Amino acid sequence: MRLMKWLAIWLALLAGPAHAQNFIREDLRLPMREAGTKGLEAVFVRPGEEGRYPLVIISHGAPRKPEDRPNMIAASYYPNALEFARRGFAVAVVMRRGYGSSGGEFAEQSGPCDNRDYVRSGRAGAEDIKAAIVALGKRSDIDPARVIAVGQSAGGFSTVALAAAPPPGLVAAISFAGGRGSRADYDVCSDARLVEAFRVFGKTSRLPMLWVYTANDHFFEPKLAEKFHDAFSASGGRVEFVRAPAFGEDGHRLFSTAGIPQWTPYVERFLADNKLTQRATPAPLPTPPALAAPPQLTARGREGFDRYRAAPGHKAFAVSSDGAFGWRSARRTVEEARRDALKFCENDKRQCRIVFIDDAAAP
Repeated sequence: MRLMKWLAIWLALLAGPAHAQNFIREDLRLPMREAGTKGLEAVFVRPGEEGRYPLVIISHGAPRKPEDRPNMIAASYYPNALEFARRGFAVAVVMRRGYGSSGGEFAEQSGPCDNRDYVRSGRAGAEDIKAAIVALGKRSDIDPARVIAVGQSAGGFSTVALAAAPPPGLVAAISFAGGRGSRADYDVCSDARLVEAFRVFGKTSRLPMLWVYTANDHFFEPKLAEKFHDAFSASGGRVEFVRAPAFGEDGHRLFSTAGIPQWTPYVERFLADNKLTQRATPAPLPTPPALAAPPQLTARGREGFDRYRAAPGHKAFAVSSDGAFGWRSARRTVEEARRDALKFCENDKRQCRIVFIDDAAAP
């Protein structure tokens, strides 16, 4: 009920006035020597008004299956990025080497499960984040002296490593469920080595930092997260540690669109405590396209269609004659969006057809 209430509020905000569209979005390739000619895949968003904005860099997690890394896409974090842009920041979601369509070889190997070198893998991920900060800091709309790094899971761990050897301009860091090495629920390779890596990073980390872990994180359960915190703090690291309540079926996914009502208050308080707030009140969300819902949809289907309207592309929406539906967003191509939406809609052997692609009726 709490989630549905938030979705109703969020969709009402989406239906706000036309000036709520005042955001600029760009798909970028950021240069990094090790990433070759492809560079690093990134999606960028900032408020539409001219000016130099403080920069937020968002770093993604790592799937348990290596073969899933190329399927990742920066746009999947766009709703999270938009929440920071609404609060007056320029934001870049950056795919590290070996993820998505970024160039270069995967650089975050940490060795066999029983002998992990997490310090090395954390620092490797931090190098990609640092390269993105340097590249974006050259833009005329970025203030390179005010940078905040934000990461989730493996991206949170790399963010902790980054803060231990901060580049010029980095002023704070936020880690949601930071860690590495989870191969199954409640099963982390060489967990003592992972705790030791946090101890190593704490020795040189002095920037303001926020860590958020939930009570039902299946990757890094509370007792392990407490060990991360204790080791980091004991070696001198500075961190505000939030023990968040359970979220959904697996709290590891708190830093998500559905988790916005829970994680944004933690961020806002952290920003305020460190005098980093840019806007006291977030700007309205962009107005979604005025698409008419397919008439056969039920009330639940219309709620799903409203979420589709607000979702980032590429995306597709499929329906059957009896009102079943399925949709997928943040896909790399229209073809992928079409395929995945049909697959989701037809999982009960129904016949479905695509009715919308991105923000237009399907031909």
